[in-house]
Amino acid sequence: MLKIKVLDQYFIRQYLATVLFSLLICTLITVAIDFSDKVQSIIEKPCTWKDILAYYTGFTLHMAGLLLPLYTLIGVVFFTSRLAFNSEILSVLNAGVSFGRLLRPYMIAGSIVVAVHLLLNHVVTPYTNVWKLYFENTFVWTDQEKGRSSNVHFLVSPDTKVYIRGYNKLSQSGTGLRLEKLVNNRIASILEADNMKWKPDIQRWELNNYSVRTFDGLRESYKRYNTPLDTAINLAPQDFVYYQNQNQAMTTGELLTAIERDRSRGIANRSYEIEMQRRTADAFTNIILTIIGLAVAGRKVRGGMGLHLALGIGIGASFILLSKFAVSFAISGTVPVILGMWIPNIFFSIIAIWLVSRAQK
Repeated sequence: MLKIKVLDQYFIRQYLATVLFSLLICTLITVAIDFSDKVQSIIEKPCTWKDILAYYTGFTLHMAGLLLPLYTLIGVVFFTSRLAFNSEILSVLNAGVSFGRLLRPYMIAGSIVVAVHLLLNHVVTPYTNVWKLYFENTFVWTDQEKGRSSNVHFLVSPDTKVYIRGYNKLSQSGTGLRLEKLVNNRIASILEADNMKWKPDIQRWELNNYSVRTFDGLRESYKRYNTPLDTAINLAPQDFVYYQNQNQAMTTGELLTAIERDRSRGIANRSYEIEMQRRTADAFTNIILTIIGLAVAGRKVRGGMGLHLALGIGIGASFILLSKFAVSFAISGTVPVILGMWIPNIFFSIIAIWLVSRAQK
């Protein structure tokens, strides 16, 4: 059983308190900047104080989940540099404590931050992002809806194509349905319907005035039906309407469902997979940046705390820049999604190992 000694408790308290302080200060700054950017919309649009409160609750948690590794790095560098400047780190090492032993309380505190970050990313922020995105789409960026209403094409499975001439999202109905099924890259059947309507009670589409044309080699058969048909198509009303960044408001379960749905359709929609991997990869970044922060700030240097903070902010900015490049590579398909989202962690893990090997012993 791991025994946490007095020295461990001291470092853990310093770690968590400084990271929390860094989180609060940086969050206040981001909220102030965001408010100054959206104050005109808040004044002009008919939003209530409840809408504003819900938005900034979601915004605060979203930014915390997005930038927590950077806040962690700044907090670790800040308090470790202060300890090094006061010769506390040097005294601990001179007392016979190895660097690996000194790292233990940092790893314990970092693991606590990782657990909190995982909870935020996978459980909390998807729900609060609903409030954030509702406010932005309703009162700020009202043109973010990317609805499909005419000449809509879907690949609902690897061998089934759907075309809809027109769709009305209010009545959840469409006109001019054409459903093609392929066998060995050849059309096996075509179903056409004058109109279609979603029946939410049975989760199916009702087709009216439809016909079915089948092909068997050179033989062709055609039948037309006037009675309504309830049919299951791998398509739902929400597929016709989507918003930018709507994957941020999806729970982990909904993301997994969406990923599996797109795979069954033969669609390579990487945005859901990227968001899923980001939620886990970002959390484990805290451990890596904790090690880097200790290795950078644990040595007393002439520049003091200012130099350490500058190095910490520089490392954090480099990490964010590399993360953006990795996301671009993952979206374009240059690298697999899981590799693309973990590239920054892999790269900075190598840097962390190198810094630890050269750290003051």
